[in-house]
Amino acid sequence: MEYTPRLKTKYFDEIVPALTKQFAYRNRMEVPKIQKISVNQGLGKAIVDKKLLDKGLEEMTIITGQHAVSTKSKKDISNFKLRKGMPIGVRVTLRGDKMYEFLDRLVAVAIPRVRDFRGISDKGFDGRGNYTFGVTEQIIFPEIDIDKIGEINGMDITIVTSARTDKEALALLKEFGLPFKNQNS
Repeated sequence: MEYTPRLKTKYFDEIVPALTKQFAYRNRMEVPKIQKISVNQGLGKAIVDKKLLDKGLEEMTIITGQHAVSTKSKKDISNFKLRKGMPIGVRVTLRGDKMYEFLDRLVAVAIPRVRDFRGISDKGFDGRGNYTFGVTEQIIFPEIDIDKIGEINGMDITIVTSARTDKEALALLKEFGLPFKNQNS
């Protein structure tokens, strides 16, 4: 028997019928879906200390379950002592089953561990159905051992959907269980 992520099954069994009913789609293929999740972490201090970049790559790989790659600067900025091509961050793009697994762990385990959490803002949509939000510290993920952390870093998580509008994307992400703030929307 082949393993299927819980949220992938939920998408086809519960979310597609719910969104079809809500937006009156004529076809199951019209229902928006999550295409990829991009996780990136800016490590500006890695210019001075190269070990921060190695630690960031290791942590991002542990958190996402996929090999992380370093991002390099695109231009010189003398005020920041930055040269073109210097590594300044790490990123991972998740698709398929790993994407659903990461989203499941994010919604069920990591986000509830945020201190004084009142929901994520619904202001992070870009107008084309993609949603970006920031996490202030990487220690909310249970895979990270707090005792081995040298420095607390935040990260940006972008969820790219096939939705045509922000309203459709918001409904999709709410169905997946993302805890948005209760606002009049």
